[in-house]
Amino acid sequence: MIRDPQILDALLDSVRRFVRERLVPAENEVAEADEIPESIVQEMRALGLFGMTIPEQHGGLELTMEEEVRVLFELCQTSPAFRSVIGTTVGIGSQGILMDGTPEQQRDWLPRLATGEVIASFALTEPEAGSDAASLRTTAVRDGDHYVVNGSKRFITNAPHAGMFTLMARTDPASKGAGGVSAFIVDAKSPGISFGRNDVKMGQRGAHTCDVFFDNVRVPAANLIGGKEGRGFKTAMKVLDKGRIHIAAVSVGVARRILRDALAYALERKQFGQPICEFQLVQAMLADSQAELYAAECMVVDAARRRDEGLNVSTEASCCKMFATEMAGRVADRAVQILGGSGYLAEFGIERFYRDVRLFRLYEGTTQIQQLIIARNMVREARGG
Repeated sequence: MIRDPQILDALLDSVRRFVRERLVPAENEVAEADEIPESIVQEMRALGLFGMTIPEQHGGLELTMEEEVRVLFELCQTSPAFRSVIGTTVGIGSQGILMDGTPEQQRDWLPRLATGEVIASFALTEPEAGSDAASLRTTAVRDGDHYVVNGSKRFITNAPHAGMFTLMARTDPASKGAGGVSAFIVDAKSPGISFGRNDVKMGQRGAHTCDVFFDNVRVPAANLIGGKEGRGFKTAMKVLDKGRIHIAAVSVGVARRILRDALAYALERKQFGQPICEFQLVQAMLADSQAELYAAECMVVDAARRRDEGLNVSTEASCCKMFATEMAGRVADRAVQILGGSGYLAEFGIERFYRDVRLFRLYEGTTQIQQLIIARNMVREARGG
C-alpha cells in the first residue's frame, strides 16, 4: 500500500541520488577497508533511513511494507554492505519491539532506533541453533526484578556496533521446544557481554558479524518483550516473515545493478567485429536474467501488499525469499559469464557482487528452510488446518 505517491517519489529520488553520488563511488573503498565511512552512516541517519519502518509517533518514517520494498529496490543497487548498516535496525532488530513490545518499551527504544542513535541487532542464531531456532540453549533465569542471561550467539549482524540486542533466550528449561523461549531487549553495554573477533567472510566486506557471549548478564524484567514469558519464538517468526520480504527486496535491488552492469559491458565489448550483445547466447543470458528479475520484483510487491492488507503471508514471504535470493545468485553467475575473464577480476566489481549475493540464500532462513515452510503450509491448508 502506497499512502502518498508524491512523498514516496520524493524519497525514492533522494535515495537514488544518494546511491549514485555517495554509495557507488565508495564501493571499492569499503571493500578494501572493510569499513563504511562514518560520514556515510551519518548521511543515512539524516535521510531517515534508520527509521524507515518505525512509526511517526516515535520519530520514524513509518513506511508500509510496499513502500519499504520500493525503497530497497533503489537503495540496494550498490554494495549490500551499505544496506546492512541499517538493515537490522529497520528490520529484525526493532520489529519485535514494534510488534509485541509494551508501550513503555516502544517509548524507551524506538525513538533512539529511528534516529540511528542506537543500532539494533537480532540475537537468535547459536552455535547449535541455526535453522533449528527452537533448540536454542541461551538461558534467562528470573532473579528478583532481573533475568540472568548466559549463553552465546553466532553470526550476529552489526553486533560490534549494536546499542541493543533483541535477544531470544530460554526462560523455561523444562520446555525444550519453542514454548520455552522468550524475547528480551538487552542493552549492549550491559556488564557480562563480550564479543568475538569480527568474522572473516566470503563477501559483504564492511558489514560486520561476530559471536556474542553473555556471562551472567542481568537484564531488567521490564525488558521482557511484551511482559510475558514464552512468546519469544512467536515474536521471532513474525519478525522473520517481514524480514524475508525485506531480503527478497534487497536481492531484487542488487540484481538490478548486476544486470545493468552486465548489459553495459555487453554493449561495449566487441568480439568478431561486433558487440557481444549481438550474440544470441549472450542475449539468452540477458533475457533469462531480466525475466527472473521481473518475476521476483512482482512477487515481492505482491507479498508486500498482502502484508499491508493484514493477511498471513508466511507462505508468500518464504516464496519471495527463496525465489529472489536464488535469482540474484543466477543473475550474478550469468554476469560473470558475460564478462568472461573480466568478470573474474576485482577491478570490474562483478566478482564482488557474485560473492556478496551468496549470503542471501543463507540468512533469514536458508533456501531449504523456505522450502520446508512452503510445503508444510501447503499441506496444512490442504488438510484444513
